[in-house]
Amino acid sequence: MIRTSFNDGWQVRPKVNPFAELAGQVVPFRPVTLPHDAMIGQQRAAPDEVTMEGAAGAYFPGGVFEYRKSFAVPEEYRGKRIFVEFEGVYRDATVYINGDYAGQRPYGYSHFRIDADRFLRFGEDNEIRVEARAHRDSRWYTGAGIYRDTWLLVGELVRIVPDGVRVTTPDIDASRAVVEVATEVVNDSIEVHTLPVVTEIRDASGAVVASDVSRVTVLPGEAATVRQRLYVPFPALWSPEAPTLYDCHLALGDVDQEKVTFGVRTLQLDPEHGLRINGETVKLRGACIHHDNGILGAATYARAEERRVELLKDAGFNAIRISHQPMSKAMLEACDRHGMLVVDEAFDVWTSGKTEFDYSLNFPEWWERDIEAMAAKDVNHPSVIMYSIGNEIPETGSPFGAAWGRRLAEKVRSLDPTRYVTNAVNGMLAVMSELGALQQQVLEQSAQDGAGINTLMADAGDAMNAVSSSELVTERTAESFAVLDVAGMNYAEARYALDRDLFPNRIILGTETFPTRIDGNWRLVKQYGHVIGDFTWTGWDYLGEVGIGRPQYLSEDGDRQQPGHNAPYPYLVAGCGDIDITGHRRPASYYREIVFGLRAEPYIAVRRPDYHGRTWAGSPWAWSDTVSSWTWPGSEGVPITVEVYSDADEVELLGNGNSFGRRLAGPEHRFRTEFEIAYVPGELVAVAYRDGAETGRTSLQWANGPVRLNAAADREVIRATGGDLAYVTLTLTDAKGTVHTAADRRVSVEVTGAGVLLALGSADPWTEERFDTTDRLTYEGRALAVLRPTGPGKIRLTATAEGCDPVDVVVTAEPHPHMPRKER
Repeated sequence: MIRTSFNDGWQVRPKVNPFAELAGQVVPFRPVTLPHDAMIGQQRAAPDEVTMEGAAGAYFPGGVFEYRKSFAVPEEYRGKRIFVEFEGVYRDATVYINGDYAGQRPYGYSHFRIDADRFLRFGEDNEIRVEARAHRDSRWYTGAGIYRDTWLLVGELVRIVPDGVRVTTPDIDASRAVVEVATEVVNDSIEVHTLPVVTEIRDASGAVVASDVSRVTVLPGEAATVRQRLYVPFPALWSPEAPTLYDCHLALGDVDQEKVTFGVRTLQLDPEHGLRINGETVKLRGACIHHDNGILGAATYARAEERRVELLKDAGFNAIRISHQPMSKAMLEACDRHGMLVVDEAFDVWTSGKTEFDYSLNFPEWWERDIEAMAAKDVNHPSVIMYSIGNEIPETGSPFGAAWGRRLAEKVRSLDPTRYVTNAVNGMLAVMSELGALQQQVLEQSAQDGAGINTLMADAGDAMNAVSSSELVTERTAESFAVLDVAGMNYAEARYALDRDLFPNRIILGTETFPTRIDGNWRLVKQYGHVIGDFTWTGWDYLGEVGIGRPQYLSEDGDRQQPGHNAPYPYLVAGCGDIDITGHRRPASYYREIVFGLRAEPYIAVRRPDYHGRTWAGSPWAWSDTVSSWTWPGSEGVPITVEVYSDADEVELLGNGNSFGRRLAGPEHRFRTEFEIAYVPGELVAVAYRDGAETGRTSLQWANGPVRLNAAADREVIRATGGDLAYVTLTLTDAKGTVHTAADRRVSVEVTGAGVLLALGSADPWTEERFDTTDRLTYEGRALAVLRPTGPGKIRLTATAEGCDPVDVVVTAEPHPHMPRKER
């Protein structure tokens, strides 16, 4: 089918009661270009009290939003099949065409198609209208509206079914790869059709490396599957280190064409070697991420998704677990290109709801169609190695929950037997109804071990592990784990060694772990063959679940400053990401890179001196309250704590050339050490030593002198179409380029030419500022502007700040024949 973008020409407004409009209350529509998040532009509000419901959505109000678009349907389309495809509408999407109900999709993360031709008026303008709802239906910020791409599909009565081409590589060796291509063809006419199916496989250079021709007869009103076996000589294998891709081109006579991209690679799994890709054991250095794109909200632009993949890969991750919903098509394509492995997750709820109006209300009726949509989306992507059927599902501790798990796992296998199936099980939630009795059991065990229950429960991570490794959890989750290929475990590393003996055939994946425990977790991953990886919560910070990773200290009376799991308004982000919402790496990211063995140089992180001497009270999701900066005006001479991360035996700290001594570091000391010194502006240097020899050094310089405003685009040339964006980083520095982390000021931007300002923001976790304005206060010396091209040409951004010379950035938007999302 001919696929063209359907993103332009939309309008949106909050939905109003039609009877109210009859009385004169009219709410105007405003123009938008998709993808669009209707929630990110709403005014946040402080609730009367902090609740998990309000904090989940970052204090953005929910609502019902109405989109509409007028589009012409030419007369020559009469007699063809026409579909409108939505890659994602959050949530409870209802679609109307020319005023008539055309279809719906309750789940906000599934792609779906509307069979449109029966409602259309040919040779005239038509109207499509989409309603979307978001209200107390999730544990994180979801956004709202048509937040992913839309497409218009036009084809003949006899055609290749959308998502109807499946490519697998069941047999691979060095000399050739067997490529099986299954193509579904449908005939909506009243005649029998016999057509040739011409299939070509092309390598990265475009050269044809294998081809085949088959004939298919399709009876009226039926579908037929064409299966072809092709043989690619001396295949180039897809792997995280070398993500080589092939294209499969198909022609159904002269009536339809299709192209899919795939990779040639093998997957193996066993308790001794763990996960093997192309015969080599791979340990998953995993990042859990949510679906929002930071200052863009939930809007899913292809470039935004690719940028996240690039920065996560650069930070040392080789795998993403999308949490807790199916990944976008744009991100899958980026993972294919950049060699990022994917665990794609279906649901956060099954039949037991976690919020008042969540997907559990629709799950019994819709789960199969949503699993089918996920598998159809993923099947040709070599980056996808595993499907997760759920996250922290309370039912997993009951026989009925295990039966549901078996039902879902078998459904996935029937659709795609080439990948593995997991489920991210939280042992504590699985036995929540019996925690009272379990507490007594844990108390008795801890007494035998010489520890009191108060000591044990003082750390949430220890508490979760104590429960997850209990006999009760072992018994109650045994069947739920047995239906899987890989036992996904959330916050349960205490089971890793235990299950090697209890369940010798069980293969474990740390599907969700505390970032503060990566050193111990990674030691277990390397030690045990049956443990195949670790996924931290989270690799990238996100909107909502506000403050779970925020810095917290005890007050003088021993209480927390802001007690509770979540932070009050106007807190905006979770605060637990290795990378902040603008894409800037935080100290935890460099620590993790060292633990993974990917960084030889030490890293310096400095605790904020304002809180020196206070007792830390952050959650296990909270990294230390540190910044990689040696600029602390007003703190001269006061004590300050310097953290140094290193895999070397010891590190030395130098301040302006004076040594503060050497301290032990490396794996035996959790890859870190601390120095208590008085703050003196200048240069701070950390030197790492192994066996007495220097192995690397790093330094921090103080920002000195007048503040300068700098602007830099991530790329000078972008595509004018296809979801491309330009990211412009705005930084306050001194003359040498050192960031002025303590000189924040308001930055204003103006965009002219062939583009518009899509968003402007910072990583400030505590703010009432919006992302849809033209000025913004920097945070720790940084802000980020995102530009969307409106066509080919030059896009100019001019930025100004008080006391700084204005700066310009020019980005060129060019037409490109090879867009990230292919159109024909």
